[in-house]
Amino acid sequence: MLPVKTGFCRLCWRQASLDATDAGGLPRGAVTVLEPGRRLAHHQLFFDRMKLRRPHSPVRRFDRRGRPPKPAPSPAGRPAFLGTQLSLFQAARDFTRFDEREHADPANPWLVWGRFVAYRLGEAHGWTRGVRLGVQRGLIIVLSHHGEGDTIAYSEMLPALRALSIGVERVAEVLDGMGILVDDRVPSFEAWIGRKLGGLAPGIAGEVEAWLRMLHDGGSRTPAHNKATVWNYLNASRPALVAWSGRYEHLREVTRDDVVVLLATLHGSRRENTLVGLRSLFAFSKKGGSVFANPTSRIKIGRRAYGVLVPLRQREVDQATAMTTAPALRLILALAAVHAARSAAIRELRLDDVDLGNRRLVIAGRVRPLDDLSRRVLVAWLLHRRERWPNTANPHLIVNQQTALELAPVSAVWLRHAFRGLTASLEQLRMDRQLEEALVHGPDPLHLAVVFGVSEKTAIRYAAAARQLLTTPIEEHRCTP
Repeated sequence: MLPVKTGFCRLCWRQASLDATDAGGLPRGAVTVLEPGRRLAHHQLFFDRMKLRRPHSPVRRFDRRGRPPKPAPSPAGRPAFLGTQLSLFQAARDFTRFDEREHADPANPWLVWGRFVAYRLGEAHGWTRGVRLGVQRGLIIVLSHHGEGDTIAYSEMLPALRALSIGVERVAEVLDGMGILVDDRVPSFEAWIGRKLGGLAPGIAGEVEAWLRMLHDGGSRTPAHNKATVWNYLNASRPALVAWSGRYEHLREVTRDDVVVLLATLHGSRRENTLVGLRSLFAFSKKGGSVFANPTSRIKIGRRAYGVLVPLRQREVDQATAMTTAPALRLILALAAVHAARSAAIRELRLDDVDLGNRRLVIAGRVRPLDDLSRRVLVAWLLHRRERWPNTANPHLIVNQQTALELAPVSAVWLRHAFRGLTASLEQLRMDRQLEEALVHGPDPLHLAVVFGVSEKTAIRYAAAARQLLTTPIEEHRCTP
């Protein structure tokens, strides 16, 4: 130990401080440890910053401005029902005219209850200080004059809160927890149906609308389909429906010859998607009794001719790597390029799926070994996640600024945004990884199915592509130089 102050080392001064406290609070100079000429033969070493806090010294936490945090609001519940004045008519409220200096009523029991509900939600979801303050201000605007029997429509508070840059979704979450929110937003599916049915004959449009709602909502014996499936079915079938609407008034007038003539003008995936969509539509109409016969029956789709899969060029992979600079994007790139994970599987990954100690990662229910590269980017993301959103309660591995305040996974649009416009997209990187496995370990479909969990048909396709690439130069199969 080196002397740092009046001939004594730091441990001597620490020992003198402890002895002085044990002696009844004497000054450190009164303790024999610091007597001139005295030298200690040994010291009890300790870890830095591990000294126990004295029991009589309470722990205090302060905010960035050195002020103690505000106490939690007192528990509150729904105000007691004391009767209400019935309204003669309903009128939309204009919250944009609310003046906080004149109209705010902090003593309103509904506002007191709303603040407590917001506090509980903020603690559960890890809301930041800015979000908490915004929600508190939004509740003052919409609940200062709230009474028993009143409801708040989403469209009423949207203009006022958006003008003040207050998160409408968080305020709506609080009001929904209180049971006083009326979500009058028009679903995107309804607006989409209205646009797509334009230009169709009334008889055809009505049947198509019933078919789409059955696909979207499900039926008594039919499960609800994915929204993307509903979109693809109608987008593929709509050109044919528009053409038939110029000649017919109802689907029962469409004949088999009409379908055959239409399919003769289509090729490849367009022909396949159109026929699949029309099959679903006419099968639904026949089941409901709207048509007498299905004109698409016994029309074969045919075997689809797939092109030979080719690996990505190194410059395309380097371009995608250079574009992903954020820790989250680097992790997404590693999951797709190293583990061949699909976008949906990446979005659904949870913190419980990561086992750094045993170097394992569970992707879509399959245990994957964690290589050095994946482990480095994963640890870097976890450190960034903890520093950026320390209080988030979202159990998913990948979060962003919006989902850190919720419990839902990130959206598919956000996940693909960084790779938009690149040749090496997430899907291409996933396919390239599976093709690389087939080229390195041999075109064995069983091996591909075990490693990546793909179907038999997909494994056979990758094995056949690898077999062709091993016998012929890769450049012969590339479409562009």
